[in-house]
Amino acid sequence: MIAYCLGTMTIGERVSVSQHAHLCAGSHDYTKQELPLLRPPITLNNDVWVAADAFVGPNVVIGEGAILGARAVAMKSLDAWTIYVGNPAKPVKSREIPS
Repeated sequence: MIAYCLGTMTIGERVSVSQHAHLCAGSHDYTKQELPLLRPPITLNNDVWVAADAFVGPNVVIGEGAILGARAVAMKSLDAWTIYVGNPAKPVKSREIPS
């Protein structure tokens, strides 16, 4: 895992972040000529799995129990208990909440 922690990263309980996944809590303001550094947060709620080679961008919140599939790219927040794949990440299936 690569954790680029310019902004705050909040990681819940029972979270799995697989090999070569990239959490990127930093960017630049492209609307300004000097491209100032931005430090938006990332939140991985409880029971999240970020699979191998996936990318989580700045200011993304991954909802409880969500899965971001291998090599998927999340540049927007992900709903809870949903499986996402692709670039950009798209929902493909709901997950049952374990009892």
